[in-house]
Amino acid sequence: MMDTLQRFIFENAAVRGELVEISDTWKQIQARKDYPAPVRTLLGELLSAAALLTANLKFNGMMILQMHGDGPVKLLVIECDSDLRLRATAKLSENAVIPEDATLKQLVNVHGHGRFVITLDPKDKLPGQQPYQGIVPLDGDSVAVVIENYMLRSEQLDTKLWLAADEQVSRGLLLQKLPREGGTGVQTANDAEAWNHTVVLASTVRSEELLSTDIQTLLRRLFWEETIRVFEPHHPVFHCSCSREKVGNMLIMLGKPEIDGALADLGKLAINCDFCGQLYEFDKVDCAQLFATDNASDAMQPAGKARH
Repeated sequence: MMDTLQRFIFENAAVRGELVEISDTWKQIQARKDYPAPVRTLLGELLSAAALLTANLKFNGMMILQMHGDGPVKLLVIECDSDLRLRATAKLSENAVIPEDATLKQLVNVHGHGRFVITLDPKDKLPGQQPYQGIVPLDGDSVAVVIENYMLRSEQLDTKLWLAADEQVSRGLLLQKLPREGGTGVQTANDAEAWNHTVVLASTVRSEELLSTDIQTLLRRLFWEETIRVFEPHHPVFHCSCSREKVGNMLIMLGKPEIDGALADLGKLAINCDFCGQLYEFDKVDCAQLFATDNASDAMQPAGKARH
């Protein structure tokens, strides 16, 4: 069965929702690295969150969710583009010891220095346009709460998330309060009541139910009394955007002296993609060609213009 994201809207409330079920993509991610169970759960929950948030955006580009940590888990990264193509990775500290019941705080935010980062990187940038990036403290005891706090403080959007993941599937539910027509932002008592009502209904779901129930059944079970309009489903897939050219550009950025030193020590460079595990090897001839091509590009730049 294909991975699926189902968008829906409440006809009698200014609330939109999404349910996502990611199985095949999630298994492909796990097949490339063996994560301890608590790390796998965090990464799986962040995976569903990325799909849910990306599907809400009218945006052609890449959304990147990152949790930077000061515990045994140094980094969690999910990348999701506007076609819901996903990749994910986690970096653990060397010799990390991960208890089976480790919490988000114990894994990522031991000393309170953890950070949550959302980056929006447009595909077709205008001249001088930079990716948008929001960085906040890692505020919350779960992935869902961290993102809810970010959305409320940074985007002024009431958002609720329910996330769960195991080795088989990652599922998530998102509810978001819609702005008033005309963009006034003024919420009426009825708006607040409708929002609270839908949140109460959704809050009856438990992690075990999320993990064991397909999203169409969940939609009927949670909101069977509500009038809901559903849209065409989307289908998340695994996709890694790494390439030999991108790795070559990274080596060029490191500079010829550093690369020459590494080649002297190692004979050749072997770089594995953190996301998909693809191996890229560069020997002395390959690296010489990289910098010869780079110098040739410099020479072709018009006078008075620098390379970017």
